[in-house]
Amino acid sequence: MMKNVSVFACKVVLGIILCALVFLPYGCGSYAQLGETEAEVRRRHLRTARINRQELAEDIDKAMLLDKPSKLTDKRIP
Repeated sequence: MMKNVSVFACKVVLGIILCALVFLPYGCGSYAQLGETEAEVRRRHLRTARINRQELAEDIDKAMLLDKPSKLTDKRIP
């Protein structure tokens, strides 16, 4: 029984290493879509980063209750 488990574990590790050798050089090296220039990729990444920063700022404002207008007045109410 123990031999079967160790053989299975070796096959899993070998499969993970094989996938890493195949997909890392080709899948993660380039983020460009087909027909997309380098400038378009850069523009897309910058846009995504800008949108993420805006959403993070909105979430922080909402958590600190800064997203609603103040109901305070500068007039004195008797």
